[in-house]
Amino acid sequence: MIADLAGWLAPAATIVAAMMTAANLGARLTGFGFVVFTVGSVCWVALGLSTGQTSLIVANTVLTVVNLIGIWRWLGRQRTYEDGANSARAASRKAAVPTLFPATAIAGMNVAGVAGDAIGKAVEALVECRSGTISYVVVSTPAAGLIGETLRAVPREAVVVHADRIVLTLQRSEFDALSPLAPGDWPACP
Repeated sequence: MIADLAGWLAPAATIVAAMMTAANLGARLTGFGFVVFTVGSVCWVALGLSTGQTSLIVANTVLTVVNLIGIWRWLGRQRTYEDGANSARAASRKAAVPTLFPATAIAGMNVAGVAGDAIGKAVEALVECRSGTISYVVVSTPAAGLIGETLRAVPREAVVVHADRIVLTLQRSEFDALSPLAPGDWPACP
């Protein structure tokens, strides 16, 4: 009975947890993904115990410890960072100071063109060490057939950062005319 239940719950929990963590939709969801991973690894240990599979027991005991570290990191420390950054963003929207946004939020922000058309997502911002200002933002657009992506470096002068999105001051044709970046070989300046 326990082996049957664990035999179904373990792979289901592992699959769901993998999707939750791979989605990278914030600290909370990633943290709860590790909670589900922990449920899965405990079920794998129960299955190993009920079937006498020592390797399954040992591997998933270690994975349970790894998952507990993931819970601590994503629901503890990282969530605290994310909550603090979001509270500063919310407070700055109500205050008579420039609106703030967490720099870590750039990756994944929606990017729109000057006409409001959806262009893609920001994947990274490169910051100048001396001034602390953004040099350029790397924007990902889906490739034909939605398989793969094309990356382009958009100069800071063409980027307006809002609290929840990035708007380019470029027309779509100007954005498309920017040279695609070579994978893993980004320029020193846009």
